[in-house]
Amino acid sequence: MIWRFKSGDEYYIARANALEGNVSLYFVRNGRRNTLLYVDAADFGGNVKANQWHVLRAAFKGSRITVLLDGRKAIELDDRQITGPGRVGLWTKADSVTAFDDFAFGGAGP
Repeated sequence: MIWRFKSGDEYYIARANALEGNVSLYFVRNGRRNTLLYVDAADFGGNVKANQWHVLRAAFKGSRITVLLDGRKAIELDDRQITGPGRVGLWTKADSVTAFDDFAFGGAGP
């Protein structure tokens, strides 16, 4: 998923990767994707399996970002790379087959 989307050149990305078994957080600046953190799913008791539904959630307020996979906290950190409001949406890599369902925005933090 993406948030604080200013343009195709500036936004945050949270991603669950079944091929690598991890959850990752990036920011894009000047069209270039930059890694903030990779977390192996086993490190937080999670499991990213192919051909299985997962719930990926990002909560963000100010500089605080929390990413959850299937209700388990995968990433929590402070980052000020991209500030202020922006759009939210969905993102996938060209080498993935990904289905999305029940996308929602709003509500309280985790």
